[in-house]
Amino acid sequence: MHIWQPDPGEILLVRTPVTFATGEAMPVSGMRWFRDTERNDIQNELPGWPEGPVYTARSTGNSLARNIGKGGGLALFAVIMGILTGGGGSGPSPSKSGKATSDDRADEIEDFPVMWAAPGTLARTLPWQLDPARTPDQERYRTHAIVTDRRMVIVGLPVHKKDRTIIEDEVLWEAPRSTISQVEPRNFRNERDVKIGFIDGSWCRLSALSRNDLTRYLTPALDLIPLGSLTQAQRDAVDNFLATAHAPDLSEPFVTRLPCGHYRAEALVPSELDAFFGAGSRDLSMNVDGSELEYADYHPEDF
Repeated sequence: MHIWQPDPGEILLVRTPVTFATGEAMPVSGMRWFRDTERNDIQNELPGWPEGPVYTARSTGNSLARNIGKGGGLALFAVIMGILTGGGGSGPSPSKSGKATSDDRADEIEDFPVMWAAPGTLARTLPWQLDPARTPDQERYRTHAIVTDRRMVIVGLPVHKKDRTIIEDEVLWEAPRSTISQVEPRNFRNERDVKIGFIDGSWCRLSALSRNDLTRYLTPALDLIPLGSLTQAQRDAVDNFLATAHAPDLSEPFVTRLPCGHYRAEALVPSELDAFFGAGSRDLSMNVDGSELEYADYHPEDF
């Protein structure tokens, strides 16, 4: 096995499966585009990329006819309601979470770029293996995002269905954290997508299996607290958390201070690393005095 490891002194924070996102609204359903800043398709300009599908967004009329053919009057009603509520003809959300209407019609209804990049910008260096249309068998091959206190790394690996603990990482891409300017959850019709902006103005839109973990630790505003800087009460809480975490091989814990003032301690579990699902972990959310949060005390940032 070959498992990617951080350098000495580097803190591994999260590892989760990611791909380029996929359109959800009916005009762009199942599609994605790679664009320059003039909205031109650039997939054929990306060095080393194999040929991929060429998509054409459906017109509202074509989307409407497609829905009528599939579901008759009920689908027609759903599409009309989508138009009336600002969904641009996208119909009701197919997922159990996410917003039913879009705040970004240009990039979620009429078009669905997952790469926005001028020539020479960082987003153009992302690996083609992130594209589900180029690596269609996601049951046998996965791409994982790994985030540390220093960088973001994309690895690719085969999935051995009989033993998903077999890890054979191939590093496909990496970039320092300092090149990331923005991490923005995108919630139209699902809660998996995230838009990652780079300091050169380029960006990508990814779909992450554990988006909250990715956004929590990838954000440029990450406030990582050294264990030696904790109060005695906080350190006692972390030690008790480790002693009762029910995992035989916890890694060194790391602690972050959230914008709401709460603290989150987390430790990865190396033995739970899974080629399909990524890294396992245990976590503790606590107040500034080291007391564990009660349910009523949680803020959205804690999740």
